[in-house]
Amino acid sequence: MTSPSASSRKKELVEWQVNPPAGFKHKATDNLQRWVIEVNGAPGTLYADEMYQLQVDFPEHYPMEAPQVIFVPPAPLHPHIYSNGHICLDILYDSWSPAMTVSSICISILSMLSSSTVKQRPPDNDRYVKNCKNGRSPKETRWWFHDDKV
Repeated sequence: MTSPSASSRKKELVEWQVNPPAGFKHKATDNLQRWVIEVNGAPGTLYADEMYQLQVDFPEHYPMEAPQVIFVPPAPLHPHIYSNGHICLDILYDSWSPAMTVSSICISILSMLSSSTVKQRPPDNDRYVKNCKNGRSPKETRWWFHDDKV
C-alpha cells in the first residue's frame, strides 16, 4: 500500500513535469524521498546566469511536515544562505503549511535570491556551520526570522 506521503510526492512530480516553475529543473532519479533540483538565477539579478542545486528531502508525514531543503554546496553567496547550504527562510520551518508544494518553495527561494542587493554570507556563518558538524539538519535549528529585506 502506498503511503499518503508517497502519493503526494508522486502527484507533485507529475504536476512538476507538466508545469515546472520557471528557472527550475528536476533532476530525474529513482528516489522519490529525495529530489535534486537545478536552480537558475533570474535574469537581471545578482545571480543571473548562475546555476545551483537544491536538495529536497521529504519526511514521512509530508505534506503535514515541511521537507528539508538545502543548497548542495557550493551554495550561493546570500545573507540568508549558509556555506553548508542551509537556508534561513521561514516557510521551511515555522511558517510551513501543508498547502505548500515544492514548486511554491522554489519560487520563494528564487524570490529571496532575486531580491538580494549583496552577495555575502550571514554574519554568523562560521559559527553556525561549525555548530552543524556531523550532519545536523537545519530543521533542528531555532531560526530567528528578523530580516525580510532579502
